[in-house]
Amino acid sequence: MAADKSGTQPTKAQQIADELKAAIERGDYGPGDRLPGEKALAEQHEVAGLTARAALKILRTEGLIEMRKGASPRVMSFELIRRHGIKRLARDQWGSGKTIWSADERLPDVDQIAVSENVTPPPHIRDVFELAPSETVCVRSRRYLVDGRPVMVAESYLPQSLVAGSLITQADTGPGGIYARLTDLGHAPARYREEVRVRMPTVSEAARLAIPSERSVIKLARTAFDSEGRVVEINEMTMDSAAYVLDYEFDA
Repeated sequence: MAADKSGTQPTKAQQIADELKAAIERGDYGPGDRLPGEKALAEQHEVAGLTARAALKILRTEGLIEMRKGASPRVMSFELIRRHGIKRLARDQWGSGKTIWSADERLPDVDQIAVSENVTPPPHIRDVFELAPSETVCVRSRRYLVDGRPVMVAESYLPQSLVAGSLITQADTGPGGIYARLTDLGHAPARYREEVRVRMPTVSEAARLAIPSERSVIKLARTAFDSEGRVVEINEMTMDSAAYVLDYEFDA
């Protein structure tokens, strides 16, 4: 096995994981198919059981397989969510009463939702909103499931003075969601900015997403501006990196 670009020789566990990954990508193993177990891999590659276990752990961390106690590892059968980053935010989505998730063609279930009013915002949120120290925000926290699997947790921050008394402060915001209600308030989103980065999850994030602590998460922060340039919402999303493809298509 050749060294990688850094000149580092891959470990035996990584070599085995790469071979299994290539077999999955070729279609030798399809969704739901069983892979060789720890003992079979150890015998096949003439390595210790710990090495075979480490190889399988690499695949699990990357979200390619699922492992259950007492059962053979299986290829993950979950279909990746293709998140259409531009189409989902178009006015004809939420403006017609659709959820922005309908652009992704896979509607999620929300199994956890909490709405808190008059919250003192974190400093970075206050700065983006340009709020005075005494001003507060409304926070909407949700966890999203697709096919019964947690895929994302999100916290939306909105100026309390803007949304007080509106449906935005209720669990059910009605057709079109937050953006349709902002339109009702005279502050329809006219422009968005999304910032994407990848990092390791916190203990709390890994627990809420039910993912291994070694798997990275996608941190996507979306800021919505009205036609006057006022920031009307900041949505901070934490996404299972093994569940998503971020798809952006736009004209040249």
